[in-house]
Amino acid sequence: MKKIPTVIIALTLLCSCNQNLKTTKNDPVHLDTLQGISFSGVALTIKQLDAKADSVRISNYNTARSNYISDPTADNIIWFGRRTAYLVDYKKAIDIYTKGIKTFPEDARFYRHRGHRFISIRKLDKAIVDFTKAVELIKNSDDVIEPDGIPNRLNTPVSSLHTNIWYHLGLAYYLQDDMKNALSAFQDCLLASKNDDMIVAASHWLYMILRQMNKDDDAKNILSPIHEDMNIIENISYYKLLLFYKELLTEDQLTTDDSLGASEAIRFGLGNWYAYNENPEQAKAIFEHLIEHGNWAGFGYIAAEAYLTRIR
Repeated sequence: MKKIPTVIIALTLLCSCNQNLKTTKNDPVHLDTLQGISFSGVALTIKQLDAKADSVRISNYNTARSNYISDPTADNIIWFGRRTAYLVDYKKAIDIYTKGIKTFPEDARFYRHRGHRFISIRKLDKAIVDFTKAVELIKNSDDVIEPDGIPNRLNTPVSSLHTNIWYHLGLAYYLQDDMKNALSAFQDCLLASKNDDMIVAASHWLYMILRQMNKDDDAKNILSPIHEDMNIIENISYYKLLLFYKELLTEDQLTTDDSLGASEAIRFGLGNWYAYNENPEQAKAIFEHLIEHGNWAGFGYIAAEAYLTRIR
């Protein structure tokens, strides 16, 4: 019996492994349906993907996975994690970013994206640790625009690495009811904002925070630069809320607009407005409606959940 040379065996195994790693746009993707536990103790669950209805997301995920396997650069790891997160498999995305951190520990993007997904699954302490590390890493560095994985209507990215880090750090503190640190983070976010979209995003949270801290004059100052001719591409809900706070929009105009009616951001902003205007029962009703009908991964939903958990 002839012996097969070792080199041939090795090549055969390598080819076999490479074949197993190849993916196509139609490959099935299995998700972990339990993603976490809400602040109120409710399971955060997702459904398995539908091969037809979710074909675009699946195709994008498989492309990102193939790119990562063939060339695990920092960019390819980031996109593999992002495409995984767009499937709502946040736990797997966190694992991918964690592996990226081990290879590229000085790349702030991994902490920024992992921190974002820690917020999604309600692990706020871990999110704050990640964003704090990201702040250290971007110190004295030039800011860069972050490409969109889900492009807006003009396919024009509006957020940057620095603004995203400060924004999400502020949000994590806000969800913990740590208004002092939330205020500081969103102030830094506003300073780093270079376009109207990010200005209204940071200003919206700053206004709410200042009102909750009973700093009404400072909150009013936040509204001063906001006007009706701003160039808003993406953050329309935050913009409309700011106009509502300035009494340039009525509540009916805010909530009956078809493009805004189901927005978690609009619902939370309005509910919060009732809360700091001494109508907690109306705030509670709006937040409960949001929880019943909204998306548990939306920031407005998470903030409403945090509020209701605190008052209970």
